[in-house]
Amino acid sequence: MNGILLPGGEERPLSFYLAMEEHVAAAYGSGFFVWRVAPTVIIGRNQDIYSEVNLAYCREHGIDVVRRKSGGGCVFADKGNIMISYITPRRRVENVFSEYLDRLSSFLRTLGFDAVTSSNNDVCVGGFKVSGNAFFVHPDADIVHGTLLHSLDFGMMERAITPSVEKLGKHGVQSVRQRVVNLVSLGLDMGPEELEEALMAAFCDSRAMLSPQDMKAVEEIERTYTDPAFLFGKAQENTYI
Repeated sequence: MNGILLPGGEERPLSFYLAMEEHVAAAYGSGFFVWRVAPTVIIGRNQDIYSEVNLAYCREHGIDVVRRKSGGGCVFADKGNIMISYITPRRRVENVFSEYLDRLSSFLRTLGFDAVTSSNNDVCVGGFKVSGNAFFVHPDADIVHGTLLHSLDFGMMERAITPSVEKLGKHGVQSVRQRVVNLVSLGLDMGPEELEEALMAAFCDSRAMLSPQDMKAVEEIERTYTDPAFLFGKAQENTYI
């Protein structure tokens, strides 16, 4: 698989990387890249932003809020959460998910962790979630976007995300924090940049840099994510913007 690289070293918002997934899917049909962002809450396509996100806290602490086009639950990302984009030609969803989860679990086992996949498309170590994943069926390719918890700020996560008691009850836990753990807390002796490079080496047999034309195309797609109508839905309120 081709590892996709970006020109320059500037920090980009999460909306850029979601748009980049779509562009790579349409222009190249497959690819793999990893990325990290400043504190951001990502909500699923069908989620109610007002019940899932503490918008006042996010506004006060400069936390971005982005809606993705795939389903699934609410995710918090910061520089300690490695985001993974895995793009393949169109196949059966379960086959792509299974392939990706197997490869990620195998990668973690090479680092010494007893990693297993769960029925919720998570990867767990010692009963705790270290990776959550969602699927987006793009017209041109299949996209899996996943997380890998290196050193996430769980305190900020708990304040930014506000899942319902009913949703937590389905998982048999009292809070979001009870279900997840950082790899550094499990003994990982590797910085986030080093872990990113190890992931690229494990998943990719070649690498390619996006061109200036590619970057312009990504920025065009990004506008669909930053549109307030897409983020807030029909019942927009002025609590965040």
